[in-house]
Amino acid sequence: MVDYHAANNQSSAAGVYMEQENDWDRDLLLDPAWEKQQRKTFTAWCNSHLRKAGTQIENIEEDFRDGLKLMLLLEVISGERLPKPERGKMRVHKINNVNKALDFIASKGVKLVSIGAEEIVDGNAKMTLGMIWTIILRFAIQDISVEETSAKEGLLLWCQRKTAPYKNVNVQNFHISWKDGLAFNALIHRHRPDLIDYDSLRKDDPVTNLNNAFEVAEKHLDIPKMLDAEDIVGTLRPDEKAIMTYVSCFYHAFSGAQKAETAANRICKVLAVNQENELMMEDYEKLASELLEWIRRTIPWLENRTQEKTVNDMQAKQEDFRDYRCVHKPPKVQEKCQLEISFNTLQTKLRLSNRPAFMPSEGRMVSDINGAWHTLEGAEKGYEEWILSEIRRLERLEHLAEKFHQKAAIHESWTDGKEAMLTQKDYETSTLSEVKALLRKHEAFESDLAAHQDRVEQIAAIAQELNELDYYDSATVNARCQKICDQWDVLGALTQSRKESLERTEKQLESIDELYLEYAKRAAPFNNWMEGAMEDLQDMFIVHNIEEIQGLITAHEQFKSTLPEANKEREAIQAIQAEVQKIAQSNGIKLSGANPYTTITPESIDSKWEKAMAMVPLRDTALQDELNKQNNNDTLRAKFATQANAVGAYIQAKMEEIGRISIEMNGTLEDQLTNLKEYQKTIMSYMPEINKLEGSHQLIQEALIFDNQYTSYTMEHLRVGWEQLLTTIARTINEVENQILTRDAKGISQEQLYEYRASFNHFDKDHSGALMAEEFKACLISLGYDVENDKQGDTEFARIMGIVDPNGSGAVTFQAFIDFMSRETTDTDTADQVIASFKILAADKNYITAEELRRELPPDQAEYCIARMAPYTGPDGVPGALDYMSFSTALYGESDL
Repeated sequence: MVDYHAANNQSSAAGVYMEQENDWDRDLLLDPAWEKQQRKTFTAWCNSHLRKAGTQIENIEEDFRDGLKLMLLLEVISGERLPKPERGKMRVHKINNVNKALDFIASKGVKLVSIGAEEIVDGNAKMTLGMIWTIILRFAIQDISVEETSAKEGLLLWCQRKTAPYKNVNVQNFHISWKDGLAFNALIHRHRPDLIDYDSLRKDDPVTNLNNAFEVAEKHLDIPKMLDAEDIVGTLRPDEKAIMTYVSCFYHAFSGAQKAETAANRICKVLAVNQENELMMEDYEKLASELLEWIRRTIPWLENRTQEKTVNDMQAKQEDFRDYRCVHKPPKVQEKCQLEISFNTLQTKLRLSNRPAFMPSEGRMVSDINGAWHTLEGAEKGYEEWILSEIRRLERLEHLAEKFHQKAAIHESWTDGKEAMLTQKDYETSTLSEVKALLRKHEAFESDLAAHQDRVEQIAAIAQELNELDYYDSATVNARCQKICDQWDVLGALTQSRKESLERTEKQLESIDELYLEYAKRAAPFNNWMEGAMEDLQDMFIVHNIEEIQGLITAHEQFKSTLPEANKEREAIQAIQAEVQKIAQSNGIKLSGANPYTTITPESIDSKWEKAMAMVPLRDTALQDELNKQNNNDTLRAKFATQANAVGAYIQAKMEEIGRISIEMNGTLEDQLTNLKEYQKTIMSYMPEINKLEGSHQLIQEALIFDNQYTSYTMEHLRVGWEQLLTTIARTINEVENQILTRDAKGISQEQLYEYRASFNHFDKDHSGALMAEEFKACLISLGYDVENDKQGDTEFARIMGIVDPNGSGAVTFQAFIDFMSRETTDTDTADQVIASFKILAADKNYITAEELRRELPPDQAEYCIARMAPYTGPDGVPGALDYMSFSTALYGESDL
């Protein structure tokens, strides 16, 4: 005899078996009827399994004596192969077979007390029944678990829960509670209400109730009849082991339905996540396409450099651009920010559900949108600079054109009649004195002509500059300039010709009046100086700052300081004319009334002098008005600079605060999210200051102010900074929301998140919000990961980097770090789990049909699966069979869907 009591100390469940084994003799001695019930029940239970191997038993102790069917039974119920049995008829062969069976039972953690192979071979009924009961306990009852209770207690709790709603049923044990048969019927009705009319059963008719339950179970549930109604009713206390054995068959029969329900729920959950993710992907694609299309339409408009003819036309373009910046672009900035938030949230959900990362369509990545946005902003900057440059160019063109026409008109007025004067032959009939006078007059004209040379050069230079600046009416300017130059050449030739004629005639004529000549020589330059002064006093000017206007005022004051000396020269010239009159009167000379050497009369000098003196105060007023205008412009600059410096400092401070908040993150994630949203409201409340600054900037542009020495900030710089501030706070809020998603989905505690944040911040030396590869490796080593600088460590680190940085950017964000740590410490759905769930729904087949999917899943998710599952191509398939295995792996990115 082999004592298996000391053979095993492997399982705490062995104590249960031992205790029940020690009660075995007492049970049979108390009521021999129990042995009959056990024999029938155990025989039926064994046959329910042996028939799968194509055999049966009739006498439990006789049929197990050679150990062959006993080994076969253990192989069927365990699904494992036992050692090869011995086929001999000798007693030693039978003992060896039974020992192999008992060794197998002992290997499963079962203590067999006082049961030896010899007793089984000798047909000891008590030992054989005890052995079968031990097998039933181990393979049919031990694995039953309900709310941390197992075996007998778990089976009893399961029965109580399933029969609780039924009247006249109170399951407290496995003997008396089952005598009236209602508990058996309640179990069946709870799972298959279509098989039993429970309300028609009567408590006072136990035999009918028991037979009804036994027959329904045998016919519809494939549970063989293991008990006799009359034996149960006729026994004061039915055998507990027989009842437990029979009830355990109900548990196993109905547990499959529970597994199917659980499997269906798992699939529904997985499909719901997939459908939600697909909807978010479609929304992202749509929003990205619309934003990129808007950018594509806008950039050509910003790159259009069609020139206008006037300043007013360019200012209209400037107003259109301002409307674009203030009205059309801000909603697109919000759309871009929302697009990045949606993309980050989608990627977080995909990582949390163990799905592959979302890859948008070609050209619709966040980086593509950022690139297009960068191109758009570059086009904006270029367009604004071009508009300002064009306004300056057109303003200067208009000023130059007006100056050209003014100088041209003065010159044309001076040249009017000069050709006729130079071509007359008056010297041919003149006296000597008249000829000398004509010669002196001609010399004065040459002096006047030379003085006008500078004006002609100025006219040509202005015309050349207008051509270089692409003045729209250059043709008219060129024609007028060419006419003046041609006429000037003719005047030069005629002047030279007349001079030569006068010099030939002079030899014959000697009479000359030196006094008239002196008058003419001094009057001509002075007259030219006055004309130049009047021209300068009427000259148009354009300045852009106080220094330039002050320079003009200083030059004007210098000019006024020369007026006393000029007045002395005027008086001296007038004195010459007075001396001529005095000499003529004293010598009785009759004058012709006109100076023969010049056409400049004393009256004309005085008239021009008076005009010039009248222009001086007008010039003073014009310069003072321009000074006032520049002072006002300087006030606008100072006002804008004060506001811009305040806004710039505010944006810089808030950006630094957000960076500090994202690193410190005190309190719970919900507290952080609430504080960040309140902080966002505080920032948005600053928007009126931005609008006020936009108003000051508009006044600056309307005043054509192009520089500002009081501040280094430009409106473009502050706009970009404000947009970046709004985007940064939105991204920080989104990061906390994703951390909450991760925490709730993975079951991570607040303390773990704090620990992860502390580790991350410790190695984020530059507070950039991301760890470079070496920083991340140091962080992993501090957390206990074996990624040292050796071949094995490098391989492991490369694997981890592939998880946290799939795009190979070389940096690890805090969200990717959290996802990795949560994935390492928590369990998630896998493709294998989903395949196992589908296998249960498919009744253990390698394929599933549309009918089975519609029966087990909700309609929308069943149709979702049917539309996406590929046809099953295996040899065991049937028409319409679907491949759930490839579908499940595709859900997790392990194959193509």
